[in-house]
Amino acid sequence: MRKQHTFHIPVMGTAFTADTPLKVAQFGIDSVIALADDALLERLRKLYAEKNNLWYAEIKNNTKDYRAERITSYLNLVNKLALQKYEEYTTVTKEKVESLKTFFATFPNTFQLKKEFDNLTKKYFNVDEISNWLKENLNMGSIDVNIMTKVDKPNFFKNEALPSEYNDAHAALRGFAKSNLSSSIIFSAGMNPKLYGYVSQFEDFYPNAEGYIKKKIVLKVSDYRSALIQGKFLAKKGLWVSEYRIESGLNCGGHAFATEGYLMGPILAEFKEKREELIDQVYAIYKDALKANNKVVPEKLLTLKITAQGGVGTAEEHDFLIQHYNLDSVGWGTPFLLVPEVTNVDGNTRKQLIKAKEKDLYLSNVSPLGVPFNNLRNSSKEVEKLQKVKEGKSGSPCPRRYLAFNKDYNEEGVCTASRLYQKNKIEELGISEEITDKVCLCMGLSAAAIVTNNIETRESKAISICPGPNMAYFDKLLSLEDMTKHIYGLKNFMSENDRPNMFVKELNLYMDFLKNKFKEAKKDWNKKQEKYFNRFLENMNDGIVYYNNMFDSLKEKYGQTKKNTIASLEKTKITLDALAFEIEALTIVPASS
Repeated sequence: MRKQHTFHIPVMGTAFTADTPLKVAQFGIDSVIALADDALLERLRKLYAEKNNLWYAEIKNNTKDYRAERITSYLNLVNKLALQKYEEYTTVTKEKVESLKTFFATFPNTFQLKKEFDNLTKKYFNVDEISNWLKENLNMGSIDVNIMTKVDKPNFFKNEALPSEYNDAHAALRGFAKSNLSSSIIFSAGMNPKLYGYVSQFEDFYPNAEGYIKKKIVLKVSDYRSALIQGKFLAKKGLWVSEYRIESGLNCGGHAFATEGYLMGPILAEFKEKREELIDQVYAIYKDALKANNKVVPEKLLTLKITAQGGVGTAEEHDFLIQHYNLDSVGWGTPFLLVPEVTNVDGNTRKQLIKAKEKDLYLSNVSPLGVPFNNLRNSSKEVEKLQKVKEGKSGSPCPRRYLAFNKDYNEEGVCTASRLYQKNKIEELGISEEITDKVCLCMGLSAAAIVTNNIETRESKAISICPGPNMAYFDKLLSLEDMTKHIYGLKNFMSENDRPNMFVKELNLYMDFLKNKFKEAKKDWNKKQEKYFNRFLENMNDGIVYYNNMFDSLKEKYGQTKKNTIASLEKTKITLDALAFEIEALTIVPASS
């Protein structure tokens, strides 16, 4: 089966892509469901079961394993409904031919599948022939899932601590492992050795003799070193990483995991250069582990995909990433928030996104995880939070407790956005923005699906949303057809003609990040900070040199884009040198008199 698309839709929040596979999988588009909020998935299961006249029995939270059971049941339902839609789509009638022509019109003329379809329907067509061809050549989009590895809170049942397999991430993994999906699990937010070890208990993650793996592992990584370390760790347990998904540290949506100045271009170049080395090193360990554990050893070397996401916004950038770095797919996230057919975003929030400019999209400290979080100014959740502070009632109820990691007040943990935590902290230390800035992401990120689907609830309907900086350059609602044509360069729906190249944008985001970090650090300067900032500067300088050399090597390609990019690099280099001078001045110790 051939892969028809060169893009995928990454996970967005807990709700925005919670049912996206039901909307795009029949068209062969891969998408990702977050497994963070089992309560939301249970509500969506009820919604879709009722819509499709299917039997539904609520899985209540009065058993030890309700979280895993909810996730399994929801994923099985999504898989069942998606397969039905795919079967319907690929069963051709005379009435469907025009819609199929519209679908293939979103593909560039260079795509082999488009050429073959056009030939099938050029003069006359046979619906049975077209149906057979579609079923042979169009695969259903993968229904993938995402787990943030560090969101792995221990759980209690009847006031007794449960074993680690009942931790949030562990239970989510088990829910996916027991589902009937044949797809991938994406591990994000860093390495969790205990969770990775737990994967080895499920047979679906192991290959058969032909190398087929029913449930594949995908690692979201920030650099090659991290990929190699994690890949080897899993290989020692007989687990193969089928894909490394590189995401920009800052030019992305959701939580931002900044590197120490390592930029996306050089990172992708290293993966391109060392791809075969990565496969060979990891596979040798993997094969030995399979043998040691009496598992089937595939007859052939397993495949490995390298994909990327974060900040891509034009067809030119998309094609460049695919061709220059030999990527298997490119993730398009933030722009899809303006596609009602694909994502769960309420009407009012979409209006805000359409109007949003660069100043409205910022890196905030609102996440209880203590990780920088991409935010939209004046979202309904931010408005609600500020109103509560004004009324002297800061903090939120904490019914989900997914982020209840702080143990200042009890052993079970509390969330720093909770009413309990903020009330106690304010009594201890006095009110401050550092305390009251935290917002309930569990409820805020799930609310969009609740509002969009008119699901009854007594909980807050205020919405948090976490678009990447790319949102500033899109200003209209789009259809799936529109968005697909934009990705493949058949139309352009970008509003800003002076939008910087994605590499330049990321570079400038890191520049702003570094300046803010330095502003804070110089208040209490020390050797450790000196070392950190010098390493950061070195990595960014190396990145600028790489980009200059890369764009210079493109010769006559990309015309004005290339000129503008080189000019921007020169400008950023001047700013970086000025900051380096400030840092150097701090490190100079005056001679004693």
